[in-house]
Amino acid sequence: MTLPTERRSDPVARNVLSEQVKDRILQWILEGELAPGSRIIETRVARELGVSQAPVREALRDLTTLGVVEMQPYRGASVRQPSKTDLVEAMEVRAELEALAARQAATRMTQACLDELQDLIDEMHRLAEAGDAHGHALNNTAFHGTVVRASGNKTLLRMWSMLEPYARTYVTAMLPGTDLVWLGDRHSAIVEALTAGDPEQAAETMRVHAREAEELVLAMDEAAFGGAEVNADL
Repeated sequence: MTLPTERRSDPVARNVLSEQVKDRILQWILEGELAPGSRIIETRVARELGVSQAPVREALRDLTTLGVVEMQPYRGASVRQPSKTDLVEAMEVRAELEALAARQAATRMTQACLDELQDLIDEMHRLAEAGDAHGHALNNTAFHGTVVRASGNKTLLRMWSMLEPYARTYVTAMLPGTDLVWLGDRHSAIVEALTAGDPEQAAETMRVHAREAEELVLAMDEAAFGGAEVNADL
């Protein structure tokens, strides 16, 4: 006879698997393997990850709720192409989350964490010199994620992570003519503020940093948000 506890474990296992599938799809989106507008085909994802379609379907529903994926009749799931308004709104909210993170991190920073942040800036500079906008963006995101994690606030990290697909700085970093060296070097002021250990200085420095990125997006032509060439389906 099947025990009740064993029966109850099945949906839990499915939920865990769905979360793992969701994280993998989100990783593909954030790393550029799935560009905005790319179709996400359940059967292909299931085959790629070695799972059934059920957890893939659940994962896509969750990503749709987050606004990262959209479902269209007769087409299925695809990576959502954010509008300028979507990005600006997300960046405004993320700016306040990161300001709070910087305020809390300022009194918690270790030398190892400060060194890690500087290493990420150095890597951004190297990638800028090489013209690698995508790699530059990944390190940019890693920098901000490191500051948020250094705050020690898990709720803040969860909220920030929800906005990350929208607010990724690769949107601005990949603009033609954008100075990638400048984009990387502007993070130095954040490290200086965190090194000083002044919570309010760190928070305001992060806000200024966010406003500069928002201004870049506001200056973009609206057509840039809907005309990206799609070259990857999964």
